[in-house]
Amino acid sequence: MVEGRAVSGYFTLAWALADHVRAQGAPTAAWLRNVSTTEIAAILGQSPQLELMSLYAQALRSLGRFLGERRTLDLVERLAEQLAGGMAMFDDRGFYKRAQILAADLALAGVAEFDDLDQLTIFADNLVPHVLRCNGVLVYDDALATLIDSESILSSPRAEREIRGCALHACELLAQQSGVPARTIDNWLWNRGQEPDYKARPRHRCRTVFY
Repeated sequence: MVEGRAVSGYFTLAWALADHVRAQGAPTAAWLRNVSTTEIAAILGQSPQLELMSLYAQALRSLGRFLGERRTLDLVERLAEQLAGGMAMFDDRGFYKRAQILAADLALAGVAEFDDLDQLTIFADNLVPHVLRCNGVLVYDDALATLIDSESILSSPRAEREIRGCALHACELLAQQSGVPARTIDNWLWNRGQEPDYKARPRHRCRTVFY
């Protein structure tokens, strides 16, 4: 709940972090290197007992170590390669979801410019394939569909990667046919996934740090 409104987990955390940065300024690399689970939980308005808060703190400390004495914008050139090579939570081989979306977000925020953004794929997580499935673009076999619809956690890394791979391939075909960049299609589908009809149906669940 943010300012009396029910919102998704993403917006709850994103707005809390944005409010903190507006009030306190952007975090330094030194702060990132030492941030605790308790600190990030307080900033995000969450319980420090949540495993996700511990993972967030771990990821931020990793970012701080990776930055060293560099500014964030010093990393812009060959950004995805540097992030994937330097931080384990970005090393999403074959998809590089978090590394790609970071470049797109930096451009969207107007703090960096890239001349090859249209070469980005979709930012493969569990929402875009969910929307494609709901719209009949992706059709799962009965066993996989039953597992997902029961809200069970996928234990097979292969199944999880195949779902994301099929979503990526489908969006590349849509991009070719429509002339719209895959990153734009991703944005359209992601926002569609916030609608109640899509939220009412289970999407695939798995344990991962790559989304």
